[in-house]
Amino acid sequence: MKKLISAAVALSLTGFIGMASARDYISVVGSSTVYPFATVVAEQFGKTSKFKTPKIESTGSGGGLKLFCAGVGVEHPDITNASRRIKKSEVERCAGNGINDIIEVKVGYDGIALANSKAAPRFSVSRKDIFLALAKEVPDPKDPTSGKLVANPYQTWKEVNSDLPAMAIEVLGPPPTSGTRDAFAELAMEGGCKKIDWIKAMKKKDKKMYKSICHTVREDGKYIEAGENDNLIVQKLEANKGALGVFGYSFLDQNSDKVQGSLIDGVEPTFELIADGSYPVSRPLYFYVKKAHMGRIPGIENYLAEFTSDKAWGDDGYLADKGLIPMPVEERKAFKSDVETQTSLKL
Repeated sequence: MKKLISAAVALSLTGFIGMASARDYISVVGSSTVYPFATVVAEQFGKTSKFKTPKIESTGSGGGLKLFCAGVGVEHPDITNASRRIKKSEVERCAGNGINDIIEVKVGYDGIALANSKAAPRFSVSRKDIFLALAKEVPDPKDPTSGKLVANPYQTWKEVNSDLPAMAIEVLGPPPTSGTRDAFAELAMEGGCKKIDWIKAMKKKDKKMYKSICHTVREDGKYIEAGENDNLIVQKLEANKGALGVFGYSFLDQNSDKVQGSLIDGVEPTFELIADGSYPVSRPLYFYVKKAHMGRIPGIENYLAEFTSDKAWGDDGYLADKGLIPMPVEERKAFKSDVETQTSLKL
């Protein structure tokens, strides 16, 4: 098997060398959240270097990693953006297709907003409210401490929490292939799920069941998958004053004239409150680089240098102007060093 894989990789690389002239631009896929940041860097790179502007596609984190891990050669992307860290299973899939050396670059941080139209009152919810409103199964409302789960019966926010408005639950959000969806499930839904003591206790006994309860979103129309296009969610919120939407802080910031972020556990999603860790639903953003393509696809090293420069991702960089929450200085130095030394990812 090892010989077969080695032969396949060698054939792929041979094909790569022969077809190198077939692509003279960098191909980037992945996260819709990282997409606007990567696009800004790509445009800046195209204007200020001798290389062509990279082609950036928004495929979602999971979709991007699937494309990225499919193989080596000009028909496969060079870089994939992700709004969550790469999974061990994805690293193994990459390795199975001859991709053994990957550079991991953390870009910065982002908050996940639960937003609504500015024409409607601002929402204020807890993570427990979010879990009870959106989980597929919830504790039996007739006896919440019984340890019994039932299909989610809640139709309005007021049924979830008497302090909330008597408004139908309707949340527009990303699909399962999205890193934003993964992070929302982990940080918001699980964050609320573990507020319920008997479910929290389950984590030690049956971690798989615990995760299934906390992360599985209801499928009865109350949560509406709106694809990977966050701009489309913003448009739908404008048209429907009773709906809420899930997307990254950068989109909230860019559309602050149209939508407003809900308070979650009493904290507003602002640049400062995400940066200092106060906002409870925030996560790191990444991109991954295929080392086998470096030196073969022109400009990858230069693109990485632009992305990891202080003028781009620094405290006063142009990405902060677009809503990216910069990493602390030492963290930026560490990832920049990994890029410069082409240090491979180790999980």
